[in-house]
Amino acid sequence: MRADGTEPGRPVPGGPHPGNVLRDCARDVLEIAEGIRAVSERTATTLSAPDLTAATRRHPRTGLAGCWALLRALTAKPGLGGPTGTAPRSGITRALRLADRARGGANLAALVALTSLRLRITAVLADHPELARTPGMRLLTRAVTADRDEDAVRALRALLRDRTAQRALSGLAPLISELLAVCALLDGRSEGGGTPEGGAEAVDLTDQRRRIIATEGSLLGFLRNIEALSTDGRILVQNVRGPDGVVRYVVQAPGAAPGRPRYDAPQDLVGAWRDLRATDSPYTRSLVRALAAHGIPRGAELALIGHSEGGNAVLNLAQDEDFCRTYRVTHAIAVGSPAGDRKPADPRTWIATVTNQYDLVAAPEGHRTEPAAPADPADTTRYHVEYAGPTREFPLCHRLREYIEHLRTLLPVARADLDEALAPYRGPVVRTQAYRLKDHAHPPAGHPFLTLATAPVRTTVGPVDVPVRYYDSAAAHLCFPVDPAAARSLLPDADWLTPSRLGPRALAVLSLHEHRCTTIGPYTEIALSVLVDDLWRPRPYDAVTDLLRRVDLRRTGRYVLSLAVTTEAARVVAQEVWGQPVLRMRAEADLTGREIRARSEDLGLVVEGRLGPGVRCPDADRALYGRRGTGTVRTLVRAHGRLRLHPGAGVRVRLDTAAAEPLAGQLRRLGIDAARPLFVLACPQFMAHRGGGAELAR
Repeated sequence: MRADGTEPGRPVPGGPHPGNVLRDCARDVLEIAEGIRAVSERTATTLSAPDLTAATRRHPRTGLAGCWALLRALTAKPGLGGPTGTAPRSGITRALRLADRARGGANLAALVALTSLRLRITAVLADHPELARTPGMRLLTRAVTADRDEDAVRALRALLRDRTAQRALSGLAPLISELLAVCALLDGRSEGGGTPEGGAEAVDLTDQRRRIIATEGSLLGFLRNIEALSTDGRILVQNVRGPDGVVRYVVQAPGAAPGRPRYDAPQDLVGAWRDLRATDSPYTRSLVRALAAHGIPRGAELALIGHSEGGNAVLNLAQDEDFCRTYRVTHAIAVGSPAGDRKPADPRTWIATVTNQYDLVAAPEGHRTEPAAPADPADTTRYHVEYAGPTREFPLCHRLREYIEHLRTLLPVARADLDEALAPYRGPVVRTQAYRLKDHAHPPAGHPFLTLATAPVRTTVGPVDVPVRYYDSAAAHLCFPVDPAAARSLLPDADWLTPSRLGPRALAVLSLHEHRCTTIGPYTEIALSVLVDDLWRPRPYDAVTDLLRRVDLRRTGRYVLSLAVTTEAARVVAQEVWGQPVLRMRAEADLTGREIRARSEDLGLVVEGRLGPGVRCPDADRALYGRRGTGTVRTLVRAHGRLRLHPGAGVRVRLDTAAAEPLAGQLRRLGIDAARPLFVLACPQFMAHRGGGAELAR
């Protein structure tokens, strides 16, 4: 407690919010870093100037001394550092850039930018302490808190270049703009560098999605269309015949979901960064090419509507002078996107934004101590709706479904105003075409391991593409020798399902998974399984010899006794596709370092400890068994990563006395409720794909 009776980290009554103070400091420090970078560029330009070279030849004594002083200012440790890509090219500037990269980018500007980022992280955690448990924040915190600032710069630079890690970082919406600015200072280039690529191709909608696409123009109809498209790289263009008989065009652009793979589409974290700072990005280029493929005539009237990153993209299109000379953009509406002060290229364009104050993507500045300033009543081309929705949990409050429900029930006046503005587009839809956007600058996510054919499988939460692909996961498998009789008592009552014996004991496995990016969304998984024999012809030690076979030829496998997952989609897929006994529970896991930890208050389970020295093992391909009705379901899991075998002495399982069934009872009956594993198979980062369950007649 402070002397005034308030708690640290909470705003003092009548005083500024701590998060706002830290953000202001972070901005000031970042401006200093950018100023240092500007001085570095001017110094490098001066050093390579022809006039200085000529003067040095005329007066070598003083000229060489001056050149040496400039060179020392750039290359000292820490010095100003090499110039960015905006500096004039010369032999000297190229050598300075190479030297800067060799040092890991640890120049003065980068070190000051690192301080700004640390302040910003503290500010975000002051407003949103729940983000401390996300994989992205853990990766970022681990990078910026290295022992030395130079090491932190190197770690941060590597993290920002790692597209796999960027999927985990995509959930840190309040830090995206800061990360973009720091990235420019670390990489020695501005706005991500390079020329963005983009493409689009017409695709057909499934019958199920076509049935729910709106056939009449309206605000909620267009937003429901975007929700139906999901975030798999597609946009929708509809031709609408207005009340006056004129055909107009509506572009509907979804955003990027945190933690979801983007394949080769432009809807990823890199694209989101660029959309925030530049009007030219792979997403906007892909939209332009989709409209060209649609055959929209020059000068036709367009309405642009987008959610999240799609909202950023359509607002950027409205700012593009070439685009607005080609088409007459009448409306640009962004839902769940940062509004900012964006001026359209055509002053007649009507700009509207809808923002939930608790949405970290749309309102990345976090806590407000004062309401937002009202829009200028004299400006009839801008319409901004900012409200405090009932859903405060992120990312739930960012979902388009939440915004649609709020517009329908909480914001009827705003909905009526937006519908009135879209009056020219209220009419029958005469053509609907979806386009898949492409980012040709990058291969598909997970290529080549995860580029494989898929097929939709019906579930109660909608169709799910199988195999389910895991693009970025971490795992720790705790292996315990257990009593065979105890293991057999937990298996279904079928005499052909028996535990595999390794000597006098059976083997139980407590598996912890941190799935940061999958095709069914990010989730945490805790599973208990027992190694079982061939269902038809069990042989002694068959489980050992099976390790020499490919996973699709193995006769043994692991029968899943209990499974706990943290999302509804994962629960439905595990139960309906893989036939596993599954419950939805709250849980969190950190399995990326030598210190591993998993906790579930709902299960009453804690696993923690330090992994000792390990040896490299083959990838953990496995066959899993479950039950569906009277049949056994066999599922194959193929993995690709750096699996290592560690002794289990440093890891411990703890179970609360009031722990939840059935997992707690099974752990107790196996005698591992307070035990240490014999060994641990750990993999801090891997990819995997899990096929559909094949039902066996046993």
